[in-house]
Amino acid sequence: MTLLMGAVAYDPKVVTIWEGFRTWLRHQGLPFDFLLYSHYERLTEDLVAGRLHAAWNSPLAWVRARRLARARGREVRALVMRDTDQDLTSVVLVRSDSPVTSPADLKERTVAVGAVDSPQATLLPLSLLRRTGLRPGRDFTVRRFDVGTGLHGDHVGGEREAVRALLAGEADAACVLDANHLLFGREGTLPPGGVRLLAQTEPYDHCTMTVAGTAPPELTGEFERLLLSMAYDDPEVRPLLDLEGLTAWRPGRTTGYAALETAVDEAGFYDAAGRITAAEYAP
Repeated sequence: MTLLMGAVAYDPKVVTIWEGFRTWLRHQGLPFDFLLYSHYERLTEDLVAGRLHAAWNSPLAWVRARRLARARGREVRALVMRDTDQDLTSVVLVRSDSPVTSPADLKERTVAVGAVDSPQATLLPLSLLRRTGLRPGRDFTVRRFDVGTGLHGDHVGGEREAVRALLAGEADAACVLDANHLLFGREGTLPPGGVRLLAQTEPYDHCTMTVAGTAPPELTGEFERLLLSMAYDDPEVRPLLDLEGLTAWRPGRTTGYAALETAVDEAGFYDAAGRITAAEYAP
């Protein structure tokens, strides 16, 4: 039997990445193949339905997979994650010359966010602002940039547009992944000293390799063993890890998704059974 994994084609490089992993895994003796999807919702549904053994899931896809599985009396498990997926944060930025000095000052102002389904640039930072007593859409205007809807924030275009709106004076704050804040500075989207940090979320985890409870344990166990064995100093393995943006695979953990679970419930994005309930979301 071949272990079948699904992934979302958020960028053309995804083909190159998983073709490389397939070649390496097969050379290690694991029968492995992959399917590519246009968005995470179908990927998650196919995983829980048993049409896949594993799914390379976004954090939001993990939340939905767990809810869908539980509603059907099934199980999913977080197998492994990248070292770069652990302990991330999102930030709320304002212009350096802004009169806004605390989240409370955003009342009756405009906050730019990423796509509707972005955990790091929409769901989590808006949840952070809710905890300060501000209600999105009521106490402040949310200006959303729905770039790459269905990709769960894997496309940074929405965050880049949010930052541009902030710099242009079309928004009073912008929400982005902390790592993208640094990226936008390096690439010149953010001028040196142009913005300052207003608020920052608690650390959370991002993507996870999710396996279905119905998957053959001998296959998923070997898949886990091989991924965890990949060493960055191995010249055969290093290019694969570089393409996928990690230096090591780590055992999967689920404790880093609690904040996103709360944010999903606050926003009414999925219900308890994993059904899509966000009114403005069409993957």
